Amino acid sequence: MRIVGRIVLDEFCRKHADVASQLASWLSEAQESEWKSPNEIKGRFPHASILSESRVVFNIKGNRYRLEVKINYVTQVVLIKRVGTHAEYSKWIF
Repeated sequence: MRIVGRIVLDEFCRKHADVASQLASWLSEAQESEWKSPNEIKGRFPHASILSESRVVFNIKGNRYRLEVKINYVTQVVLIKRVGTHAEYSKWIF
């Protein structure tokens, strides 16, 4: 997958250094993946939430943080929309 919006992760890691290695691991795995459907994501990340409009929310670091992305399965592009703490996530409007 091609990842767009890495700056969102970089900026978040500057504020929350404790999650940097987990986000780096997710990024590495996402880049190496060729997800063709939400089912493939759920197979690897069973606690991920599949939302409408090809959006997925990943639980990071034991559900302490949440990462929202939008995936184009045809073009193999992942757009990083936002990342936040669990408390911030509860205020996100979907």
